[in-house]
Amino acid sequence: MFDKEKLIDNLYSSIGAFICISLLSLLHFSDYGEIWLIPPFGATMVLVMAVHKSPLAEPKNIFFGHTLSALSGVVIYMLMGSSFISLGVAVGLSVFVMTLFNSIHPPAGANPIIAILGGKSLSFVLMPVALGALFIIIFAIFYNKLLKREYP
Repeated sequence: MFDKEKLIDNLYSSIGAFICISLLSLLHFSDYGEIWLIPPFGATMVLVMAVHKSPLAEPKNIFFGHTLSALSGVVIYMLMGSSFISLGVAVGLSVFVMTLFNSIHPPAGANPIIAILGGKSLSFVLMPVALGALFIIIFAIFYNKLLKREYP
């Protein structure tokens, strides 16, 4: 009924996602005083663990996709504030810059919404977005190598 090797690989993917998000959560709830988590990181984990061979899971796409999209949201928020138009403009801009820089990462499309609805400043781009994305990339490289899986 189930392919045993595929089932084991799926289990390893789930364990990897659990470990990485748990570590980010530990940092998030620690005394460091900064947030380390944003919801799109959960979707990024699906890509780097379950479909790690996908171009959408490439480290460059994860880092620049998340960072450029967050920056798009913060800049539009600074220029236009929070409105239905600014949300649309920010997401549209994030799609444009991700395609322009050939760094498409679908989970990052949510970052401008978070930036605008949360009234985020430029510091949001660095923490949690850029540093969190970098953490996920490093974790995914080591974890997938440990499992002898092809990534990146």
